[in-house]
Amino acid sequence: MAQNLEDVQKLGKEGLDSAVKSLTAVSKGYQAIAAEFVDYTKKSFEDGSAAMEKFATAKSLDKLVELQSDYMKAAYEAAIARATKIGELYSELFKEAYKPYEATFGKLTPAK
Repeated sequence: MAQNLEDVQKLGKEGLDSAVKSLTAVSKGYQAIAAEFVDYTKKSFEDGSAAMEKFATAKSLDKLVELQSDYMKAAYEAAIARATKIGELYSELFKEAYKPYEATFGKLTPAK
């Protein structure tokens, strides 16, 4: 009986340790994602402001359309690159959050 109680206590401690490690990984992951969003927002605002200054100096409608097209292409490429990076950060977050539980789930898998 005492052995069973010790096993239950050990399992509870392992579960708590895993949960703490997982939550720490989630917290760090979300901090990285938030920092990436802040960086992207700042860069996007700066690029937009610079583009507006260029638009204001355009001497002709053709030049304005060219500047606007260049800006939109660059903005689109930057958005796709950031979305890809943020997707990778989410993927890494989930991997890191799961790692503490791998050993526990491995013990629960029936042997063949």
